[in-house]
Amino acid sequence: MTVGRGERSDAPPAVAAIRAAIVSGQFVPNQRLVEADLSEQFAISRAAVRSALLELTNEGLVERVQNRGARVRAVSLDEAIEISEVRMALEGLCAAKAAELVTAEEIKELKAIGKAMRKAVAGGDLLGYSQLNQNLHRRVRELSGQETALNVLERLRAQSVRHQFKLAMHPGRPNVSLPEHLAIIEGICTHDPVAAEEAARAHLRSVIAALREVDQAGNRLHSLP
Repeated sequence: MTVGRGERSDAPPAVAAIRAAIVSGQFVPNQRLVEADLSEQFAISRAAVRSALLELTNEGLVERVQNRGARVRAVSLDEAIEISEVRMALEGLCAAKAAELVTAEEIKELKAIGKAMRKAVAGGDLLGYSQLNQNLHRRVRELSGQETALNVLERLRAQSVRHQFKLAMHPGRPNVSLPEHLAIIEGICTHDPVAAEEAARAHLRSVIAALREVDQAGNRLHSLP
């Protein structure tokens, strides 16, 4: 795998493996993380698992519960909204930086992602669109060359991944977010940092509104007799 500008490649294998399992949804919120089970599953030592869980606790993905060990940390709606507000500022910065630095080859790559996103939405491929969504945000972070923002955003994205997945699966959401993503791509590809930043911030404002909408819809469903 080619490492793009700013992409993290230095995480210890144990940390990377357990983080990936949490981010992908293999491990769900509040699920217990038993050292012996993780050691066997990932073929790593108990000491490496213990160290990884400590690192992931510092990242906010795992929490320690007294007398019960470690578990995947559940992120509330209020915290997911706070995370999105921070992302709004940092992803706006990254989009602006990417617009200044993007190369001709990288423009082709971003336009290809945009084309694939259009195709996924037209074909009703929600999972494919969700993956392309993640790929686009990752590439914008990488292309920005803003190492500090990239590291913070990776942690925040991992913490809120379950909420992001619920949004991607929410009926009608891809039709709303597609033009928002295409506007980000357009701003970057035309080397317009102001437009790129505003498009990124507008998208995150939309995400915050959608988080509230999805939560209210879920509450209404649960309240039905």
